[in-house]
Amino acid sequence: MRLRPPSTPLITVDPYFTIWSPADRLTDAVTCHWTGKPNTIVGTACIDGETYRFLGKLHQNDDSPVLTQTAFDYDALSTRYTFTGAGVILKLTFTTPLLMDDLAVMTRPVSYLEIETASADGCCHDVTVKIAVSEEICLNLRSQSPVVTEVLDVAGRPTVKMGNSEQNVLNRSGDDIRIDWGYFYLTTSLGTAAAEVINIPYCPHKINRTEWSTAPEDYKEETAFATVTLPMHTCHDNCALVTFAYDDIKSIEYFGDHLTSFWNKDGMTITEAIDAAYCEYVPLMQRCTAAAEKMFHDAVRAGGEKYAEICEISYRQAIAAHKVAVDTEGQVLFISKECFSNGCAATVDVSYPSIPLFLLYNPELVRGMMRPIYRFARSDMWKFDFAPHDAGQFPLVNCQRYGIREGELKLEFQMPVEECGNMLVMAAAVALADKETKFAEENMDLLEAWVKYLIANGYDPENQLCTDDFAGHLAHNCNLSLKAIMGIAGLALIYRMLGRNEDADGLMAEARKMADSFIERASNGDGSFRLAYDRPGTWSMKYNAVWDKLWGTGIFDPMVMQSEFASYRKHVNPYGMPLDNRSDYTKSDWLIWTGTLAREKDDFIDYVTPLWKNYHHTGSRVPATDWYFTTTAIQRGFQHRTVVGGHFMKLLEYSGKMAVK
Repeated sequence: MRLRPPSTPLITVDPYFTIWSPADRLTDAVTCHWTGKPNTIVGTACIDGETYRFLGKLHQNDDSPVLTQTAFDYDALSTRYTFTGAGVILKLTFTTPLLMDDLAVMTRPVSYLEIETASADGCCHDVTVKIAVSEEICLNLRSQSPVVTEVLDVAGRPTVKMGNSEQNVLNRSGDDIRIDWGYFYLTTSLGTAAAEVINIPYCPHKINRTEWSTAPEDYKEETAFATVTLPMHTCHDNCALVTFAYDDIKSIEYFGDHLTSFWNKDGMTITEAIDAAYCEYVPLMQRCTAAAEKMFHDAVRAGGEKYAEICEISYRQAIAAHKVAVDTEGQVLFISKECFSNGCAATVDVSYPSIPLFLLYNPELVRGMMRPIYRFARSDMWKFDFAPHDAGQFPLVNCQRYGIREGELKLEFQMPVEECGNMLVMAAAVALADKETKFAEENMDLLEAWVKYLIANGYDPENQLCTDDFAGHLAHNCNLSLKAIMGIAGLALIYRMLGRNEDADGLMAEARKMADSFIERASNGDGSFRLAYDRPGTWSMKYNAVWDKLWGTGIFDPMVMQSEFASYRKHVNPYGMPLDNRSDYTKSDWLIWTGTLAREKDDFIDYVTPLWKNYHHTGSRVPATDWYFTTTAIQRGFQHRTVVGGHFMKLLEYSGKMAVK
């Protein structure tokens, strides 16, 4: 049985330029932004004079005739649909070429739709395909202000340009918001392009305008659409290419500087990017197919077919919850957004769970996650001796946003052990991934300060928040001690790579001492370990210990974590094991990290299969949530977060990239 995605990716470029279909059939729902707000694309085919819809809906009550969806499939980089009707076969392939080994291509904000038509009955048919994209794609909310449109020629290809008439670049930050600056471009390889205005029934939930609160039921809004029309007769098989592109002008505000993305760092224009995308389409599709196939087969070998399918639905989301920018010194920045969490940017405890994917395919992106934190930690704005939580609220990366009360960063709302451990583990992991220590050396002052904090506070953490802050403060948190142990061991590994063996031995001895203390004080006496040192009989996922296994550092006797893992069986619900004994919700990233502790592949498969069932059966039709109830498969919160990159932890283990040689 093939995993049914909870929501299906169509366009996945960055947190702003993203379109999903929250339904099993492409014609059953209005396409939307990851937030769930409408991001309307409608595709119709006029066949021998009769019009049928095949892509999206114009509005939620759109009951216009549709072609029948007869096939659906996807891989890590593409989504495919097949439709039949009126004697015609219509095939769609959506691809965003997120190839992490080629940042120029990965960051180019151009996404493809290939359209193929063929005769189903052996007869010739007159077919005209039309793709229409709503103004919602370049506004925070439909009708918030007028849009301007222009019909262009891009290297001989008909194109419509559309954008907000009120251009205010990087004008706001937040969570449940969409871009309202820059320009969208819809281009086709054949046919014509135009701008149209369509009357759409008023949708009262979409915008907060009190003067419309009493609008009549038949009230309609004039909505601008960019459209392309493609003549596609079926006397012979026919193929056309449509691209969706977005020029955000400036991508990130970084400590006062307005930065471009990677793709245009050397001055490339959006029209040049669109032209390049067309010229490179065939070889790029070959590369995408090969990359997706390799990833799937590697994941099957690592953790089974269901695990591989989880990785497939996670890949595009994990990347598209970031923006790749370039700072004034030419360094890559990989800025995450805490989607439906609080909109924070470059959050350490969001980067940390996501890194398995990026360690596998481009470690430089992990460095790009860390650079904003290092810079902020060195600024006069940061007053603490531990690592920050974040560096802003997307897309404004100027100062930590989390934990501000009365205009100040308050100590009680920080995550000191959590973030120090995260940064140290990330520093070690990225150094091991490509055997490069220069980045760690450049930031050794901070790493050494943070490891001192862990040594002083990691044995028995005080009442602190951890990454699972939705569960509230917790004193004597055993998982935070594990985080401290792994952070200390991480710097020891870096010291070893630098030839500082005496320093490495000292830190590794400290990590082992703390681990011995953990085993003694966290034990429940039955082979399992507690949620908190002072709470006998409690339990939790010990996901942080996975690095000891991947690195092969042997800080814990393998039997210790095997007995812990064996104790999890009695806690597994129909859709997975809860995060801990306090609630029946879980975190999907930590579930796979914890599953990677299993000694045998079959045990891993058994442990993660309920997660597959969650995504397959959930009624929460949103981009994959990482926080859901294990008894109902219903979303508790969060969606479209980059932490699903953590689903690649088992594949990272399988790769052997983290093993200390």
